[in-house]
Amino acid sequence: QVHLVESGGGLVQAGGSLRLSCVTSGLPFSTHNMAWFRQAPGKEREFVAGISWIGSSTYYGDSVKGRFTISRDNANSTLYLQMISLHAEDTAVYYCAASSARPRITTTASAHPYWGQGTQVTVSS
Repeated sequence: QVHLVESGGGLVQAGGSLRLSCVTSGLPFSTHNMAWFRQAPGKEREFVAGISWIGSSTYYGDSVKGRFTISRDNANSTLYLQMISLHAEDTAVYYCAASSARPRITTTASAHPYWGQGTQVTVSS
């Protein structure tokens, strides 16, 4: 059975930083492109960042470019999202997801069959 478990969310002031982690099990992690999505109340789920299976390519949503960094540790089946210069608009539940698409990174939620339960990030202004 596949499990993706996010952690690292919390309450932070605007301008602050957080690092999210996603530990996976039951999944051949090193063979899947991975991504982070987020969903704010009343809004659709939004692509945040994606990384290729080997970690050589990354792709970011326009709203987080230059502030967020996605990375992965294939030896430990773990995905990360380093977030700096956080804005109130970054407040959302953040989800990690495993993609079924290769080789290109895809931003489409439906192309990610495996999801974590999410971790709340709240940025106070």
